[in-house]
Amino acid sequence: MDIYFVQSEPSEQQFFAQELAEHTTRFADDLSQVELDAEIISIFIHAHIDAAFLDAHPSLRLITTRSTGTDHIDLRECEKRGVAVCSVPSYGDNTVAEHTFALILALSRRLRESFEANRKPRFSYEAIRGFELKGKTLGIIGSGRIGLNVIRIARGFEMEVLAYDLHVMPLVAEIVGYEYVPLEELLAHSDILSLHIPLLPETRHILNRETFAKCKPGVIVINTARGQLIDTEALIEALESGGVVGAGLDVLEDERVLQQENTAIISDQIVNKVQNAPRYGAELRAQNPARIHELQSLMLNSKLITRPDVVFTPHSAFNSVEAVERINRITLKNIRRFLQGSPVNLVKPPA
Repeated sequence: MDIYFVQSEPSEQQFFAQELAEHTTRFADDLSQVELDAEIISIFIHAHIDAAFLDAHPSLRLITTRSTGTDHIDLRECEKRGVAVCSVPSYGDNTVAEHTFALILALSRRLRESFEANRKPRFSYEAIRGFELKGKTLGIIGSGRIGLNVIRIARGFEMEVLAYDLHVMPLVAEIVGYEYVPLEELLAHSDILSLHIPLLPETRHILNRETFAKCKPGVIVINTARGQLIDTEALIEALESGGVVGAGLDVLEDERVLQQENTAIISDQIVNKVQNAPRYGAELRAQNPARIHELQSLMLNSKLITRPDVVFTPHSAFNSVEAVERINRITLKNIRRFLQGSPVNLVKPPA
């Protein structure tokens, strides 16, 4: 059996080649290098599986993603074609929770400004003064495995914690020491907001102009879940107005800026010219509105991560030795169990 691994690191390649020695393991930088007769592929979050890819690979039997989220895979199209999809249900509960607090602390103690303080003409403690977490209110949107670990850490800092979730766990809340409240109440009282929910049609842009307007003034926003949970343009506006005073982001709406300099894709001046040119801009937008929206998205995400009030990490909240080992082991299990005819960790389209 030929098994393709897309976007894998050298250490992962060595692991899978050794563990699956009875098969032919092939390693590809991107989906374009996957042969048309591929039967099994293992992908990461930046590889997007759509109907066109599935049509071009009619022999495909299994897609196993080395992630918990599956929003980069068209599950309905896979189901139509009888292609099984497996994920890694849990691997980074502690890792992502710890990274969440790394972002919180980086903002609360103004580490980005502190790193650059010695480059200023005059050093000032006031310019890099942070604040204590003790007594502050942390609002958790999504109290699943990761969110609950974030809550436990927050209680260790003696923070007050509010949580919003469609599936409440009152006994757990009583034991750990937090309170479930409606979303609007959480927004109004939280000093720090942290997102820990999956990307679904109903959660896309859960933080937008309307919800930012309901937030406590001076809130800090943390996102280690999915970039599309936040409306990027609305977040930039909230940062510029001072309604949001800082953002700790491990994910973006458009993560191509992680892999290539944005100026190599399109310059801000060109986008502005296209937007503002009375005739040419209108014609181009009418001819290809999706492309214009795509270019605008690239520029907004690039603009966001260069702001001094934003601490950004390149989708690396999962990236600990322990979590990557768990991902690899579970992916290996997904492949072996599928080949044995008893698949595990299957993902179905939402009802």
